[in-house]
Amino acid sequence: MSNNIPPSRQPEGSFPWRLQQVPRPLGDRPITAKENQRLVYEGKIPMWMPVWLMDNQYCWPDVVLEHPMYEQDGFDWWGTEWVMVESAGGMMVKPGTRTVTDIAKWREEMPIPDLSKVDFEEDAKLQTARYDNTRMHVFHCPEGLFERLHECMPFDEALMLFYEDPEAVQDFFTGIADFKIELLKKVFHYYDPIDYVIYGDDWGTQISGFFSNEMFREAIMPQTKRIWDFIKSQGKFIELHSCGLTQQYIEEIIEMGCDAWTPQAINDFDMLTEKYGNKIALTVPVAGMDKAATEEEARQLARQFVDKFAPRGRIIAGFMMNPNPAISQAASDELYKYSSEFYANMRKEAEQTA
Repeated sequence: MSNNIPPSRQPEGSFPWRLQQVPRPLGDRPITAKENQRLVYEGKIPMWMPVWLMDNQYCWPDVVLEHPMYEQDGFDWWGTEWVMVESAGGMMVKPGTRTVTDIAKWREEMPIPDLSKVDFEEDAKLQTARYDNTRMHVFHCPEGLFERLHECMPFDEALMLFYEDPEAVQDFFTGIADFKIELLKKVFHYYDPIDYVIYGDDWGTQISGFFSNEMFREAIMPQTKRIWDFIKSQGKFIELHSCGLTQQYIEEIIEMGCDAWTPQAINDFDMLTEKYGNKIALTVPVAGMDKAATEEEARQLARQFVDKFAPRGRIIAGFMMNPNPAISQAASDELYKYSSEFYANMRKEAEQTA
């Protein structure tokens, strides 16, 4: 990594600005964080338990306009208008926005962006200058198939189309998937090395998924899997970002080849890790860490977390978040130290039983 690290052009303090900051050094480790995270994704015993988005590094191109430029009120490259909603901490489609009036004519009403006009090469010089090559680099591919559908028309209309015109929905998803694959080709070329992709598509509410599993298989899976198959064909890993109580789709998610998932806290982590921890890497929140009052309490929570979840398979710890930075640091230090010892014993036991 160069000593001349270019500053972010994003608004200071914004979500993209934070993601573009160079992560703090992890210190001396027996292998790189990149190698360690690969062990988790491959279902092998890691050297320590990674912390989500701390052991890796984001690549957030400024020229990928699935949201407006610099996350400010305006239009994305599909012509959809967005506004910043401070209470939500991010961008939302402006209420009343409609870019498609007739799903059968969506290609005319919402032209597919021309990626040949995007200066990826110049932007990549800026973004890759911040790379820490001891970490995995992740590209976030937001606004998945269903999100893009309900961003171009009222939400209820988007849902009704699954019943009223399923063929048109598949045509829409096919076109968006074609575009996603072309975008990923550009990102993989210009922002190399990209080690994995966070694919974002919200599939549920706080109560349940939007679709029955049967409809999910018929409508969502085919083109989602095609995008994921392309990512895997390029030697990259896939992490799913999908808000809501979406655990009902876990078997479909695994069937499509997903390597990792970071569920929202409303999902059942005991069930997910016990049943599926050996099939997919799961990011699990460290319960109570945000309320720990002392460094010792935080260290104890970290040890209890490792004891409970490390034996269940491919586990990544959620943020070690606490209002007191010293407590957060103590938790991170303890997680690394204790999980290193725990996994060393697991490897020894595995060798003895081999």
